[in-house]
Amino acid sequence: MDYQLLLLTIAVSFILAVIAAPLFIPLLRRMKFGQQVRDDGPQSHLKKAGTPTMGGIIIMVAFTLSFLKFSVVNSDFYVLLVATLGYGLIGFLDDYIKIAFKRSLGLTARQKLAGQLLIGIVLSILLFNAGHNTGISIPGTDISFDWGAWFYYPFIIIMMMAVTNAVNFTDGVDGLLSGVSAIALAAFAVVAMQATSIAAGVCAAAMIGAVLGFLVFNAHPAKVFMGDFGSFGIGGAIGAIAIVTKSELLFVVIGGVFVIEMLSVVLQVASFKTRGKRIFRMSPIHHHFELGGWSEWRVVTTFWAVSLLLAAVGLILSKGL
Repeated sequence: MDYQLLLLTIAVSFILAVIAAPLFIPLLRRMKFGQQVRDDGPQSHLKKAGTPTMGGIIIMVAFTLSFLKFSVVNSDFYVLLVATLGYGLIGFLDDYIKIAFKRSLGLTARQKLAGQLLIGIVLSILLFNAGHNTGISIPGTDISFDWGAWFYYPFIIIMMMAVTNAVNFTDGVDGLLSGVSAIALAAFAVVAMQATSIAAGVCAAAMIGAVLGFLVFNAHPAKVFMGDFGSFGIGGAIGAIAIVTKSELLFVVIGGVFVIEMLSVVLQVASFKTRGKRIFRMSPIHHHFELGGWSEWRVVTTFWAVSLLLAAVGLILSKGL
């Protein structure tokens, strides 16, 4: 795969996001698409109320235009596009309900899961029709096994639910998700080059440029938040890239920060329901550190550093380094 194509895609997507942001941010403000802040969250976040949200539209526009321009059109292309826009649509509906009804919660958990299940089924049909390999490989080993269609596709549906929710949980501090996702996507771009999947490589590159362009306006103090529209779309792209490149389990390493964020929520809820006690000051875990006295910038840079380390480990396991 031509790495120059990926660099060009990143550059174009970045420029598109940087151009789009000053156009959409005032529009979102005029439409009163302001962030609704949870009362039980960190007190420092209360001042963010009213900051334009649903900025994921900037990411999705930049991504879609650059992906359509530079990607080859094949079965991988359709899987990647449906995953990104499909899960992004769920996030869009969630954001819209929050804004329209002026509340911090949008779609119910059941509604979100139903939407994720539907998109997962559509992806499974696309993969099945394309004759997708149903084998699973364990990173860093020569061990692989084939579950067959009856087990593999349910696994894919559950995996995509987990990935999109994990990425969504990571959003919550200025610049956190933008940076972590850019690092994870960069690692998956290398994996895509190894797998010679042009569509997956271009998808990763287009999303890298989009989130970095968005980061210009999302870094602390954020001028705009991506909302679930952006986080679910990013999650859909990362999960689909892992599937297309046959690196499903590698996500656990490269996307380790996402996994940690999701586990902190699961453990917190399980502990509170069974013991009546919390493990963390607040979940997801980035809020735990905030309530412990860390500044937003310290939280973000620390999580970026951890993400870089995990991405490097993931590439070593995939023989990308």
